Amino acid sequence: MKLLSRFLVAAAVVAVLAVGWLLLRERGHAPVPRADSAVSAARLQDPALVARGAYLARVGDCASCHTAQGGAPYAGGRRLPTPFGDIPAPNLTPDRETGLGAWSFEDFWRALHQGEGRDGRLLYPAFPYTSYTKVSRDDALALFAYLQSLPPVRQPNAAAGVGFPYNLRASLSAWRSLYFNPGEFRPDPAQSPEWNRGAYLVEGLGHCNECHVARDALGGLPKQATLTGGQIPAQNWYAPDLGMQANGGLQGWSEQDLVDLLRTGRSARGSAFGPMAEVVTQSTQHMDEADLRAIATYLRSLPPRPPPAAQKPLLDTSALVDAGGKLYADRCAACHGKDGKGVAGVYPPLDGNSSVDEPTGVNAIRVVLLGGFAPLTKDNPRPYSMPPFAQQLSDREVAAVVSYIRQAWSNHAGAVQERDVAAYRHTPVD
Repeated sequence: MKLLSRFLVAAAVVAVLAVGWLLLRERGHAPVPRADSAVSAARLQDPALVARGAYLARVGDCASCHTAQGGAPYAGGRRLPTPFGDIPAPNLTPDRETGLGAWSFEDFWRALHQGEGRDGRLLYPAFPYTSYTKVSRDDALALFAYLQSLPPVRQPNAAAGVGFPYNLRASLSAWRSLYFNPGEFRPDPAQSPEWNRGAYLVEGLGHCNECHVARDALGGLPKQATLTGGQIPAQNWYAPDLGMQANGGLQGWSEQDLVDLLRTGRSARGSAFGPMAEVVTQSTQHMDEADLRAIATYLRSLPPRPPPAAQKPLLDTSALVDAGGKLYADRCAACHGKDGKGVAGVYPPLDGNSSVDEPTGVNAIRVVLLGGFAPLTKDNPRPYSMPPFAQQLSDREVAAVVSYIRQAWSNHAGAVQERDVAAYRHTPVD
């Protein structure tokens, strides 16, 4: 069965390459000429425009990807892991040789809106232009003005580590025909201004769907799925379903719970950790109250989800779960409580926690192994953290306690297996 699946994926890749070659041939090979900017230098130096761009860069969490560990902000160098190879984020500072110093606004707009580089080359969708295409031209101008105001840093951009056949740019033409629909966000006149603002932030600059939807074998996002949850490729964290209605990953959350999480990194329903902790630190804690509430309004409007499919039970796991209950009482209950309710504002609840209930179990496994570290934010400057247990618990013990937590109290998620723990124990941490 695995051999058949690999053959089908390989066949799909070959088909995509063939279609991409035809599309690229029709498009032509000549580079797109550099676009002269209709925006004056004086306009780009407007302090109000630059300040607005700084805020929007926070909303888009641009610094997280475009700043290497210990490096200058926005100077690039951080390598973004994908199933097809690592892709280094480029230098966004206004250095003329290695950054955006020689770019016009029209060049920048084309990259953001069309996913094309200054020389006309198609960009890898690790740069989420599939979402950024919805950003308005006015907001794109503010972003560009802010980036042009940064101190220039000379840092050459590294080559992508994408292997054959994904390193053939022709494949991107076909990929885009399948998954990319360029176009600015259009407000829904039937919805409130607050809803439309939230939709614009979530679908566009916030690019939430890029993580919170399961990608297919070619790295594409299903067109009809919106924030339905999925495992983040190559990172091995599960980004939960963000629906707040029946069967959604945030069912039972209030708008205030969500605002609290985005602003402080913690809420009555749980804490941010893993990749989301970085999003809170770098982005959402800096957003104004109106925008956070707009996001909550939009997420609350997502439709109810279908009931989860019944999971095929593993072989009898009762002994494993019983052992997990004893481990929980010994290792976890002092903080999270015998009832799994935690301590408000200190230790997050595990009962009804979306990161515990998610379909794969990967989040709970990795938190037990690596520890849980809530983000440090201006409204939560001394967050409590959970120590790692990788050195204290065996793979079977981690599987036992995670299986117990996922089935205790009101939780009804499936048990996890020892081999799952073994696989995630050795997953690199970005």
